[in-house]
Amino acid sequence: MTRQCELTGKLPLSGQNRSHAENKSKRKFNPNLCNVTLMSDVLGQKYRLRVSAHALKTVEHRGGLDAFLMKAKDDELSERVLKIKRELKKTSKAAGEEAAA
Repeated sequence: MTRQCELTGKLPLSGQNRSHAENKSKRKFNPNLCNVTLMSDVLGQKYRLRVSAHALKTVEHRGGLDAFLMKAKDDELSERVLKIKRELKKTSKAAGEEAAA
């Protein structure tokens, strides 16, 4: 399983440890991933996702999972989250048509 954030697409970066004597050794900078359960207000369901701490903070700042997904770019999201976003658009579109009628 790839250490990748499902909401932002963050991946591990590579770099070097540098000693006082400037010796170099390879290392990885892994994203700070958390297993969380996020609630969708529009769909009324809970989703278990593996997201970075930074993405979790952004979700809270934007006002929840629904608001985050509507503003997020499709190329950053994982396949599972894209399905949730499509469901969300479909449900909100249907609710908008009912309100107009």
